[in-house]
Amino acid sequence: MPESPPDATESTPPESGHRIDRAKKATWRRPIGVSKGTWRYVHEGTIATRYDEFVATTPLCRVDLSMLADVFPDVRAPEAPPAGAEQTADSSGQGRGAEAQITPQKKWVFDLGCGTGRASEVLASHGYDVAAIDLSVPMLRQVTQRELNSVATIQANLVELDGIASGVGYGAVCLFSTLGMIQGRQNRRRFLSHVRRIVSPGGRFFLHVHHRYAALSNAPGIKQLATTALNSWTRSHWDFGDAVYAYRGLPDMFLHQFSRRELIADFSATGWRVDQWVNLSLDGSAVNENRWKLAGGFLIVVI
Repeated sequence: MPESPPDATESTPPESGHRIDRAKKATWRRPIGVSKGTWRYVHEGTIATRYDEFVATTPLCRVDLSMLADVFPDVRAPEAPPAGAEQTADSSGQGRGAEAQITPQKKWVFDLGCGTGRASEVLASHGYDVAAIDLSVPMLRQVTQRELNSVATIQANLVELDGIASGVGYGAVCLFSTLGMIQGRQNRRRFLSHVRRIVSPGGRFFLHVHHRYAALSNAPGIKQLATTALNSWTRSHWDFGDAVYAYRGLPDMFLHQFSRRELIADFSATGWRVDQWVNLSLDGSAVNENRWKLAGGFLIVVI
């Protein structure tokens, strides 16, 4: 993956004497699956420094972490004693036998598109060793500032994870619609295939995506849905569900929004099977218990 000095704000491309910002210079060599808007996003330091402030006011970012704690519970919690087993205590009052302290083996969980590490922090607090992966150096700096001893940071493009060995992961997470930030269905499937290879058999992959047809809930959304449908018919590089919009000062942020059928097909094609599927309310603030009610997004566990 191409990389320039992290703190550079101006540079001179080899073919021009004009000084332009680093992100603009690098657009001609963007990593695979990364849109122009996403490339600007990963280089924008102010987005990273204010990211935690932003997600603190986003209801979804409380709901997904609550489910994360269920999907990856604390590995250091003592096991319950067998039924009928008697417990004894020594002179210090501490239990023995079934109550003995359990020391877990290392269990690596990959936080893919980790941002500033909000999921990594939860996983680390539950006793996991975490590989926090993101394309953005400013985001990874924020992860290191959390000073989590069991979290290793890696700068990488999620579509190009060839350097990670197969079967080394106990599990993986990809939250806050990061899967939708990958441009191109082939590239999204390539990412899902990498995660399937990295996570050991039986391991879990927990992810969040936005629902394409949530747009039907309002007039602007219906217009957006019609636009993305038209673009998918007239532009060779455009998938139905792709959207470009203004986001946190960026004019052309990219996001793909998914249908249920599309997701199931992508999981099946890359070796995953759905274990849990949770519909979210339109604003993402709560679980939608009514399966027939329009969902704003999905929290999914695949195995």
